[in-house]
Amino acid sequence: MKNLETKLIKSVRIITNKDDYIADILIEKEKILSIDKNIEINDEIEIINAEGLLAFPGAIDCHTHLENKFGNSITCDTFDTGTKAAAFGGTTTIIDFSFKKNNMNAEQAIENSINIANRKAAVDYSFHLVLTKYDKNTSHEIKQSINELGISSFKMFMAYPAIMADDLSIYNTLKDTGPRGGLVCIHAENGPIIDKVVQELILQGKTQPKYHAIARSSLMEGEATNRVIKISELVDSSLNIFHVSCYEALQSIIKARENNSKVTAETCPHYLYLDDSVYESDDFDVAKYVCSPPIRPKKDQIQLWNALKDNILQIVSTDHCPFMMKEGNLNKFNQKPLGKNDFSKIPNGVPGIESRLLLMYEAVNNNKISLNKFVDLISTTPAKIYGMYPQKGSIEVGSDADIVLFDPNQKFKISSKTHHSNIDYSLYENFEINGKIKSVFLRGNLIVNNDEWVSDNLK
Repeated sequence: MKNLETKLIKSVRIITNKDDYIADILIEKEKILSIDKNIEINDEIEIINAEGLLAFPGAIDCHTHLENKFGNSITCDTFDTGTKAAAFGGTTTIIDFSFKKNNMNAEQAIENSINIANRKAAVDYSFHLVLTKYDKNTSHEIKQSINELGISSFKMFMAYPAIMADDLSIYNTLKDTGPRGGLVCIHAENGPIIDKVVQELILQGKTQPKYHAIARSSLMEGEATNRVIKISELVDSSLNIFHVSCYEALQSIIKARENNSKVTAETCPHYLYLDDSVYESDDFDVAKYVCSPPIRPKKDQIQLWNALKDNILQIVSTDHCPFMMKEGNLNKFNQKPLGKNDFSKIPNGVPGIESRLLLMYEAVNNNKISLNKFVDLISTTPAKIYGMYPQKGSIEVGSDADIVLFDPNQKFKISSKTHHSNIDYSLYENFEINGKIKSVFLRGNLIVNNDEWVSDNLK
C-alpha cells in the first residue's frame, strides 16, 4: 500500500457499537470523508480492496503502564515498544499515567510525560494524572489540568503505601473534579489491611508467589469499592473503578448503577480468561501472574462476563504493566525475580497490550458478547468516558480514520515468540484466535499491514 493522503477502502463490512453493514470508506488526510456504497474514484486515490474483511474503529486502551516506575522497578516496555505492540494489536490510542515526581507540580509532570511519549509513541496517547494526596495546591492543579492541559482524568490508589491516597484526599478530589467535568479513576483495594496480611504471611515463612493472591482477598477489593462509591455518591461526582476482578466489587457497582450513581467500571482480559488455578504451583514461574488485584476463581470470571453483557462493566482495558521474568533481559533490572524469596517484592503487573482485541473478538466467536458489544467495550465507550468521542471510537464521517481491517476467516496464535512487546512471556501463550488483524490505520496513515510495520514515523 502506498500511504497516499486520500484512500478508499472498498466493500468492507463496517462494525460499530450499533451498526453492521457493507460500504466503502473514503479517507481524506486524517479523517473519514465519506461512507457509502460504490463511491466514485479517480487515479489519485489509493484503493484498498477489503472485500470479506471487517472494519473496526481503532481500539482504545484506557489503562497502560509504559516506562512507569514503581519503587525500584520500571515497566519493561518503553513508549516505542509498548505503543508499537499496541498498534500490532489493533489499538490506536492509549491512556497512560503521569506521576508527579521529585516535587513536580501537575503541569511539570504532564509536560514531562508528554515529552517522553512524543519522541517515541507510535499511536495516539493521553494521560491520567496520578494524585496521591490532596493539599493546598491540588484544587488549582485539577482546574489547570482540565481547563488548560487537556487532562481530565485523575488516578488515585487505595493500596500501596508509597502512593496510597487516604479517604479524605479522595473525598476532596472527587468534590473538586465533579463540578469541572473531571473523572476520578480508582484502584480499589483496602491497602492497610492487605499490607498487614502480607506481613503475617511472610513471618509464617509463606514467601512463594502463590501467596500474593491469598494476601489480596476479594473481600478487601469489595470493601474498598463499596467505600469509594459511597464517597462519590456523597459528593455526586463521576467515578471509574479500575480493573474489577471479583463479584464482591461487582455487587457495589450493581447497586450504584441501579441508583443512577455516576459510576463506571472496567475489567481486564486476564480476569476474563484466567482463573486462580494459575497460582497453584510453588514454582517461581507463578510470578508472571502476580498482579493487583490478583486473578480470581472461575466463579468470579463468570460474573464478570455477565456484567459486561449487562452493562455493569463498560470497558475492557489491559492494565498492561509488564515486568520481565528473566532478570537483566534486554538490560532490564529489578524485574519479577526481585521477589524470588519474598512475594511482596515481586513487581505487580501483567502484560497484554497486544492481545486484547484478539481475545475479545474470540469472545464473539464463543457467543459471550456480540460484535457490536465487542466494539463498544474496546473502543466506543472508552472514547465516550474519556472525552474522545466522536473523534475516536467510531467509524463515521468526520471521525479520525483510526481503522482496523480484520480477517474473520484466518486463524492466529498468540505467542511471546511473535509479539512486539519487550516482555519475555505471554499470559495467553498458544491461545488460538479465529480471526486475524490484517491492517491498522492511524488517522488515515497505514501503520501495520500483513504483520509488518509500514509507518515512516517509527521503525
